[in-house]
Amino acid sequence: MPTIHDFAPAGADGAPHPLAQYRGKVLLVVNTASKCGFTPQYEGLEALWRRHRAAGLVVLGFPCNQFGGQEPGDAAEIARFCSLTYEVSFPVLGKVDVNGAGADPLFRYLKAQRRGLLGTAGIKWNFTKFLVGRDGGVIGRYPPTAKPASLDGAIAAALGP
Repeated sequence: MPTIHDFAPAGADGAPHPLAQYRGKVLLVVNTASKCGFTPQYEGLEALWRRHRAAGLVVLGFPCNQFGGQEPGDAAEIARFCSLTYEVSFPVLGKVDVNGAGADPLFRYLKAQRRGLLGTAGIKWNFTKFLVGRDGGVIGRYPPTAKPASLDGAIAAALGP
């Protein structure tokens, strides 16, 4: 059975970004947007990254323009916004689609592993979060309304003692 480590989505520079490099790490994968009501969650995601990265957490942001056109910029604009506005230092990769025929294979995989509310597969909005264990298995899926701080306990449990 495949794990998240079998995927290599595009990085911000367009080159493959193999997730195998994170083998043994806990990942928090988030579809993001710069012009969304949930955009301030970048601050909370950065706080999680800074608090837990030494223990093995990696936050991965995937900009997505599928919801209300709320991520219209190119990679350079997105990186500049994230850095200047929220001091984001975690990896922000290439822009992806998360739903539909053009959905990135990584997000097709994540949605198949953990369904949303009432068993739905589709991602409903920006800042849907997937927590992935050290073994590459998807542990949980969290809606956009789940503030990053609310995942602290689940992240700590995934990181272990």
